Amino acid sequence: MQGKKSRRLILFTVLMIVIIFASFIIPRETKPSADTRVILEHTFKTYIAPQCFEDANATNFLEESTLGEAQKLSYASDSACTDEALKSEKNPFLISLLKEIGVLGTK
Repeated sequence: MQGKKSRRLILFTVLMIVIIFASFIIPRETKPSADTRVILEHTFKTYIAPQCFEDANATNFLEESTLGEAQKLSYASDSACTDEALKSEKNPFLISLLKEIGVLGTK
């Protein structure tokens, strides 16, 4: 009876170690959230990442919005800077999961 319990405990422990180890190795793509803040440039129908705004050729027809809204309106990226700022990241599965739930910050 005690032998079965200890075997199950050992098996469970080994299984958990393998799962945790695998989560550090298996890659996963972390995409920017639909709630990511962007600036909509309605004249040119583009969106601008906030860190790229100073270099953008923007008019006065601007609105602060989200990436999801920009995609819904079929707006294009304003520049390579915006593309780079909103580029997906490749992270180990566990790190990607922690970034998605907000425990770790994204770029």
